[in-house]
Amino acid sequence: MIRWALGLILLAAALAALWVRLAPNPATDWAVNPLVAGHPGMENGYLIRPENGDQAAPIYPVSAPDLARRIDAIARSWPRTRLLAGSPAQGEMTYITRSRIWGFPDFTSIKVLPEGTNSTFAAFARARFGKSDFGVNRTRLKAWLNALATP
Repeated sequence: MIRWALGLILLAAALAALWVRLAPNPATDWAVNPLVAGHPGMENGYLIRPENGDQAAPIYPVSAPDLARRIDAIARSWPRTRLLAGSPAQGEMTYITRSRIWGFPDFTSIKVLPEGTNSTFAAFARARFGKSDFGVNRTRLKAWLNALATP
């Protein structure tokens, strides 16, 4: 009886792990506008936008297309991250980043905003599963901000 129970528990864990890795992630569900999506203080996400976010991004002395290309290069260099929707040419990109061991998906939506000849951006990073992300989305966005600060 105990073997059956342990077997069922292991089977359930294996199926859950498969679901996390193989569940579809349609771009239409996860590519959102970070200017209007989410809210500050989320336990499973982090929000950068000019107003009503967890923080604001600085204004960068580059054009919006240049900033979009820099953000894209930084995001694509991040481990286990790939572009899910959008493009730097559009100035809107959504990336999927998977956790190292279990492969939990997190989504980061970016919108580059022109500010005259300069630019800034809004970003919404959030976990797909669970109520808490243990701060990984905040850490990722802060790392991307730091990388942008380095010429």
